Amino acid sequence: MAGPATVIVLSGLWVKKQRFVFNPDERGCRVVQLEAERAVYDSLLKMVVDDYGVNQSTHQLRLSYMFSNKTLKTMPFDTPPVYISNDRQLQCYLGLTKFEQLRLCVEFTAKDSSDISRKDGSRGRGSKRAIASDSRAESRFEVLGWGFEGVCYDYQDDEAGDDEAGDDEAGDDESGVDEASNKEASDEEEDDEFSSRFDFFDDSDGASSDDEDFVVYGEPKNNDEDSPKPSPSKRTQTMEMIGSPGSLTDLKLELSTLTLAVGQQYRSKFELEYRLKLLAIRDGFDFDVPTSNKTTVSYECWVDRCLWRVRASRQGNNPNFHVYIYDSEHTCSVTERSGRSRQATPDVLGVLYRDYLGDVGPDVKPKSVGIIITKNFRVKMSYSKSYKMLRFARELTLGTHDSSFEELPSYLYMIRRANPGTVARLQIDESGRFNYMFIAFGASIAGFHYMRRVVVVDGTFLHGSYKGTLLTALAQDGNFQIFPLAFGVVDTENDDSWRWFFTQLKVVIPDATDLAIISDRHKSIGKAIGEVYPLAARGICTYHLYKNILVKFKRKDLFPLVKKAARCYRLNDFTNAFNEIEELDPLLHAYLQRAGVEMWARAHFPGDRYNLMTMNIAESMNRALSQAKNLPIVRLLEAIRQMMTKWFAEWRDDASKQHTQLTRGVEKLLQVTQLLGASLHVVNVDEKQCTCRLFDQEKSPCIHAIAAAEHMGVSRISLCSPYHKSSHLVNAYAGAIMPSDTEVPVPQIVIDQPCLPPIVANQPGRPKKLRMKSALEVAVETKRPRKEHACSRCKETGHNVKTCRA
Repeated sequence: MAGPATVIVLSGLWVKKQRFVFNPDERGCRVVQLEAERAVYDSLLKMVVDDYGVNQSTHQLRLSYMFSNKTLKTMPFDTPPVYISNDRQLQCYLGLTKFEQLRLCVEFTAKDSSDISRKDGSRGRGSKRAIASDSRAESRFEVLGWGFEGVCYDYQDDEAGDDEAGDDEAGDDESGVDEASNKEASDEEEDDEFSSRFDFFDDSDGASSDDEDFVVYGEPKNNDEDSPKPSPSKRTQTMEMIGSPGSLTDLKLELSTLTLAVGQQYRSKFELEYRLKLLAIRDGFDFDVPTSNKTTVSYECWVDRCLWRVRASRQGNNPNFHVYIYDSEHTCSVTERSGRSRQATPDVLGVLYRDYLGDVGPDVKPKSVGIIITKNFRVKMSYSKSYKMLRFARELTLGTHDSSFEELPSYLYMIRRANPGTVARLQIDESGRFNYMFIAFGASIAGFHYMRRVVVVDGTFLHGSYKGTLLTALAQDGNFQIFPLAFGVVDTENDDSWRWFFTQLKVVIPDATDLAIISDRHKSIGKAIGEVYPLAARGICTYHLYKNILVKFKRKDLFPLVKKAARCYRLNDFTNAFNEIEELDPLLHAYLQRAGVEMWARAHFPGDRYNLMTMNIAESMNRALSQAKNLPIVRLLEAIRQMMTKWFAEWRDDASKQHTQLTRGVEKLLQVTQLLGASLHVVNVDEKQCTCRLFDQEKSPCIHAIAAAEHMGVSRISLCSPYHKSSHLVNAYAGAIMPSDTEVPVPQIVIDQPCLPPIVANQPGRPKKLRMKSALEVAVETKRPRKEHACSRCKETGHNVKTCRA
C-alpha cells in the first residue's frame, strides 16, 4: 500500500497577467498529509479549514493547482488553473504529484449575508470569484501500461477489409480524381449540379439558415425568411497562440549586457556575426564584411573612413574564431551610420520580437510588426522585411510545416496516452509520406451514446504550405450545441479520402438503421456512405439546395414553396406543395426529383433527422477553426484539442447547473410551442405519435401532445426523448479532453517512424486565403437599401400624403 502523500498548501489569490500567477497572502503555507488511495475531498477541505483557522460558515474556499512549467511549455500562456471540487479531481491531482511537485493553492473569499444563511456551505449567487475567467479545466492522469498503441500506420499496398487498420481497397476510375477533374467531367453530364461540389456557395463562414441555430434556439422564427440572405457577421473564436514571455524592459536589459572584447572565442563565424548583428541593432549602426573565408573574417562600419572594425581568425587546429582586433569607437556621424540597417536581418529581429515584444498570432499583421520594430530599434522596416520577420517568428513558435509532419506520430501517441479510448489513425504511403490522418477523442466517443444519432460531415480547405482538406464529423447535443466527434486531414475530397474517413469513423460509430448522416451533395460522400454505411439514412443540406435553385432557375417566387415542401411533416402536405411546384415550373420539379426527394424532404426521409435540416453546425465549426487552417498539422490538431477541452469544461459546468429535467434549449422550445396556434389532430400518448408528425420526427411534444398530456394528467416531460433530458447532457460531457502526455516517454518505434510531408504542386502566384464569392452573394452584399419615402405633409415614413391622418 502506498504511503501518505505530503501536500503543500499555499493561501493566496490567482491573478491573470500574461499567464495565471498565484500571489500568496499573509496566511502563508501549510503542510498536510493524505492517504493517497483513500483521500476524500471533504476531509481535505476540513483539514485545510482547521489548519488555517478559518470559519467555513463565513468564508468560501476553493482548491486549485497549476500544471508544471514543463507541461505549460506545450500549452497556451493563458491556460487557467485546475480547480478541485470532488473526489475524482482530487485523485487526479494526487496522481500528478507522484511525478512532479505541484503545490495546492487555496483561495479564501468572504461570503455575503445570503451565503452565510445557507447551511450547506455552498456558494451563493452573491459570492465573488477570485478569477475573472469562467473557463475551467479538469485534470486526469492515468498510469497506462507500456506498449506501442498510440497510432496505427497503414500502407496503401496492405490488404483491405480490416476496420482497425483502415485500409482502402483499390478505387474505381474516379478514385484518384480531384475536385477540378470531377468538375470538368461533370460538364458533359446533363445534371451539372451533381458534380463533385454541387452547391454554388461554400458557406465557410457559417450557414445562413436558421433551421437549427443553436445560439437562438427557442426564439420565434422571423416571418420574413423566404430567401437566403448573406450570413451575419458571427463572432469568430480566435485560436489561442503563444505570446511573448518577456517584455521590452527585459529586452533592453538583455541587450545592455552584450559585449565584444579582444580574446573572446566563438565556435563559428555565424555566432560571431550574430553577436555583431545584435550590437548593430542595439547601437543603431550597420557593417560590411570585406573578408570572410575558412580561417579569417573581418567586419567594418559601412560608412567610409570610419575606424570601427572587428577582426577574428582561427588559431592552429582550434575550430573556434578568436577576436584579436576590436576598435569599438565610431568616427562617423551617428546620422550616417544609422542610415542603413542591412544587418538587421529577419532571423535576428524575429527572435527579438517573438521573445520580448509581441504576439505571433494570426491576427498580427506585418505592417504592425514593422511599426513596433521601428519604434523600439530605429530600424527601417519595409513590408517585405516585416513579413519575413513575422514568418520567421511564427516558425520559431509554431514550428515549420515540414517539422510538424515529423512530429505527428509522436503527438498522436501522446494524445492517445493522455486520453484513453481515443482512436487515432495515421496512413502513409510506401515512400513514407503523409497520406491521411484521423482522430476521435475518447470523451467524444463516450459522449455520443447520449446524443441523437445524427452525424453531420463536411470538408473545408486548409491554407498551409501543403494545403489539404480538414474533414469533420459532428453531432448536436440536447442543448442544441455542437458536439465534435472526429476530425481527419486528407489531401482532397475524392472517393478514396472519404471512403477512408468513413472506414475509420465506423470504428467509432457503427453502422445502424437508426443512424442518419447529413452532408452536402458531393458525389464522393454519397459513394462512401453507400459502401461503408449501407444501413444509415443519408440526408442533404436543404440550405445549399435553396441557393442552388435561386442561382440555376432564378425563381425567387417559387422559393417559399420549395422551402415549404422541404419542411412539411405530413405526406399529404408535401404532395400538395410538390404538385404545385410541378404546375408552376416543371423543370424545377424535375430538378428536385433528381436531387432525391428522400434526402431533402423531411416527410420522405427514411430515418430520424430531428431538427437538423442543414449543415449549420458543420459550417459553424469551419468558422471556429478558420484561423487555425494555416497552421502546421500538429498545431492544427492542438488548436482543435484546446478548443474541445475548453468547450467540454464549460458545457460540463453549464450542464451541472441546469436544474430542470429537460435541457435549457428544449425548455425554451416548449415555451414557444405553447404560444403557437393549434388545429385538430389525433395524439397517441403511449406511442408518442401525433397525426401532425412533428411529435414523431423531432421527438419533442407538439402543441397537440401537450394538450393531450394535460387532459390525461400525464407529465409532458415524459413525452420528450431521453436525449433532451439534462441527465443525458451531463453524461455526454462527463469525460475530459486532456493535453498530450509529455511525461511518458515515447517509444523509439514511434520516434523512428517516418512521416514526410506530401508532395504538393503549388500554383503560381500569391496563395488565395479567401474563397471566390458567387454572383448572387456579391449582388446581395452590394445591393443598396431601398429608400424609405416619407409623407410630404408630416414627414413621417410608412404612408403617403393621401393616407396621412395629420
